[in-house]
Amino acid sequence: MVEPLLLDDAACARLLPDRTARAHKGSHGTLACVCGSLDYAGAALLCGMAAARVGAGLVALAVPAALQPLLAGRVPELVTLGLPEDAAAAVAAIEARRPSALVVGCGLAEDEPRARLVEALTREGSWPAVVDGGALNLLARAGDWWSSVRPGLVLTPHPGEFARLTGQPMDDDDAQRAASAAEAAARFGQVVVLKGARTVIAAPDGRLARAPFENPALASAGTGDVLAGAIGGLLAQGVEPYEASCLGVYLQGCAGERIAERIGDSGLLASDLPLEMAHVRHQLQRRKGGRGAEVGFGRRADG
Repeated sequence: MVEPLLLDDAACARLLPDRTARAHKGSHGTLACVCGSLDYAGAALLCGMAAARVGAGLVALAVPAALQPLLAGRVPELVTLGLPEDAAAAVAAIEARRPSALVVGCGLAEDEPRARLVEALTREGSWPAVVDGGALNLLARAGDWWSSVRPGLVLTPHPGEFARLTGQPMDDDDAQRAASAAEAAARFGQVVVLKGARTVIAAPDGRLARAPFENPALASAGTGDVLAGAIGGLLAQGVEPYEASCLGVYLQGCAGERIAERIGDSGLLASDLPLEMAHVRHQLQRRKGGRGAEVGFGRRADG
């Protein structure tokens, strides 16, 4: 196994998508967030907010129809789309929005209608997509699920979801986590983002990276939804899946460090992250453009 690349400011600044003075919202893609349930309504909002803050041109929350009245207007900039229960009709409604990319699964109910929807969205179409949360658990129930999904997916499991996807327990050792993520990416043919302290990003072609952050302030509900939205928002802007995953992980990690410097190791809310990620993105953009001083983002785990 290759030694993981340790992500840093210089490497991630190079991954930022370009923006021109004559850009409009259509220049930077449309993301459909197929997320949320009555129990986890906030997951869709967190996902959408993060996608918008990393620069996606338009973000649509594609949620169960019963959830749409609860979310419409909560974040004025996010469009809402109420999905019918029938999977084929739901896919048609999503296609009508002409998305550039998808996020599937944040807060999604793990029932039979959603299982059919996840199956359709991960097998059909050509959109790059982040698969998170409930969608990962639904995939894991399908045996050798990886043999029937299309390419271009980013799987974002936490250790428990990773164990369900692979059928293997997850070790907390950094070297073993990296090796397990690399093996899973090659086996599944998809990018794998194994979340946790020093998050690992693995591509099916053998590329491997690790984030430098160990931050207990991020150990709170909803931070995974923010990460999925950030990666999805970058996919919508045309960033390739592995690069979008590295950049999304880094933007969130840096934002978490900056917030922890102000409030300490507890009390961070996932909803604190999206705006802070926009500030981090701006500073990385300045570095990419050669303007301003060196960018540093606080505490890092060693090497």
